[in-house]
Amino acid sequence: MIGGTGVTGALIAPSILTADFGNLAQQVRDAEAGGIDLWHLDVMDGHFVPPISFGKEVVAAVRDASDGRFIEAHMMVARPSEQFADLADAGAQRLIFHYEAAGSLEASREHIRMCRDLQCQAGIAINPETPVEAIAPLLGELDEVTVMLIRPGWGGQAMRPDLLEKVSDLAARVRAEGITLAIEVDGGVKAHNARSCVDAGATILVAGSAVFNPQETPQEAVAGLRSALGSD
Repeated sequence: MIGGTGVTGALIAPSILTADFGNLAQQVRDAEAGGIDLWHLDVMDGHFVPPISFGKEVVAAVRDASDGRFIEAHMMVARPSEQFADLADAGAQRLIFHYEAAGSLEASREHIRMCRDLQCQAGIAINPETPVEAIAPLLGELDEVTVMLIRPGWGGQAMRPDLLEKVSDLAARVRAEGITLAIEVDGGVKAHNARSCVDAGATILVAGSAVFNPQETPQEAVAGLRSALGSD
């Protein structure tokens, strides 16, 4: 389990959407030298969300450049199950599909089973309009839940602080049911709001432009996040 509720503090999981793709291998090495914990790779298909990002080839490139950090694929795609096998083969160790793409609890359970059959962890993401109650029956079957703090699809958006209430709700449910589950937040996480995410119950912080930006090196950016979390 990566980033379960038993972990002290929170893990930092960079998204590479704002990285320099012409120098991706070095960007991966620089971020890992800064002490990131795992990789969060955003696969977008132009259907579930308007942008198209990348697929299995980039996941494999990060795997090859990495020193062995855990890799999760966040699948913002309309038909996630069709890409599970390719992404697992490319190196993704956790497959995160959107509840909205699966469409129902029954379909979500089938997606979870497919992840397990591929020897991958199973995660589910929920958009801002989807309440925690919608996925509550699945919590004991999952390894991770991603709570979107923005409308998915574009990097660089500002976090919606009101959505941290969903994180608190999820964390309370997990504690009450005695479930070991990673709670991830995605969207607008920066040094100035990282602590509030952890205080709400997040155990993994997805950080895109907070790590890969023109103002500082990835090492400096990660150090700033650690300092904000009181874990430098």
